[in-house]
Amino acid sequence: MVTSHVDGYARAMLDVVGAEGDPDRLADELFAVARAFGESEELKGSLSDPLIPFEKKQAVVSDLIGKRASGVTVSLVNMLIGVGRIDDFSAITKRMMQLAAEAEGEVVADVTSAIELDAATQERLTARLSEVTGKRVKLHVTVDPEVIGGLVAQVEDTLFDGSVRSRLLELREAWA
Repeated sequence: MVTSHVDGYARAMLDVVGAEGDPDRLADELFAVARAFGESEELKGSLSDPLIPFEKKQAVVSDLIGKRASGVTVSLVNMLIGVGRIDDFSAITKRMMQLAAEAEGEVVADVTSAIELDAATQERLTARLSEVTGKRVKLHVTVDPEVIGGLVAQVEDTLFDGSVRSRLLELREAWA
């Protein structure tokens, strides 16, 4: 269930991203920032700490992503910090991507892989997930070495787990 504030901020961010010249690039940047924030509880805690002045938080964001992301992405991150919603950044970004995909008649597949997937692999995976789900699929890939090998894909409420990690866990349980 999506909360109303997450949905509202996601729709507002989608409006901003849609008004810019390269919405796919901005969406990818926001996804990458959300992933980075999700991997660092310390960073997320610092950016949501009410005792740290907003200007210092802006400086941290600028230092971390300012050279790698567009000014629009930096501004959106700072906006969420300013309104006290940075803790919801991942949920807001995910919802924004779902809304964008829905507008294009697509669904988002959140894919986690142990390694970067080249363009040809992403195309094959997109085609296969589209075939299995019966829907047009847009991939968002995250690299996580803990997967060990293979990949995990979530499309809406369906999880496709072809990771080596899950297979090893299944073997361990079978032998326990």
